[in-house]
Amino acid sequence: MQKKAAHYFSYPPNIRMLDLATLVHLYRSRGEPRRAPAGEYFACTISHKLIRESKHWFGLHYSQVEWDKLLTKNSDGYPLTEVEMNILGMARIPREGDTSRSFIEENCGTIPKLAFMVINDLKTFGFLEENEEGFLSTTPRGMKALEGVARRIYEKKFSPEMLHIHLDKPIEYPVATRKEEGKSQTSLF
Repeated sequence: MQKKAAHYFSYPPNIRMLDLATLVHLYRSRGEPRRAPAGEYFACTISHKLIRESKHWFGLHYSQVEWDKLLTKNSDGYPLTEVEMNILGMARIPREGDTSRSFIEENCGTIPKLAFMVINDLKTFGFLEENEEGFLSTTPRGMKALEGVARRIYEKKFSPEMLHIHLDKPIEYPVATRKEEGKSQTSLF
């Protein structure tokens, strides 16, 4: 399914390269107001206007006006991305009947460490519920948030085809590889 929106929140594609401490810090500080040092300015990622105060998102800066435009309907101020859409959607319409937390963390389109934090926040905001056995379900508030983010990204009502797990080609994350044995590096000298 083709995405329609030009601007919506998303996590960096190379997020796998971050160590856990950095990832937690960036995730927890998203949306925090930042003030530029005296004599300096930030540039808004969307409007490209110079601003003195911004909202921060994984190294990007947004003016308050642009930040508010990126928040989706029924998100209650929570910045929803494709990852959140995948988690909420998989908890609502399970593939192969599996709504276990571990299955969703592994298949939501991002690294499991980030998925763990996102799921905890979605539970805190009342979008997800987790039972004693570790199975997730989308709450009525979560279904409204899911519809809001689906409409933002695809400009359509939510359908299972939007989910990462239903794509033919999964998202590939860059992984550092070792030099293959038996192949030598060409000398540049």
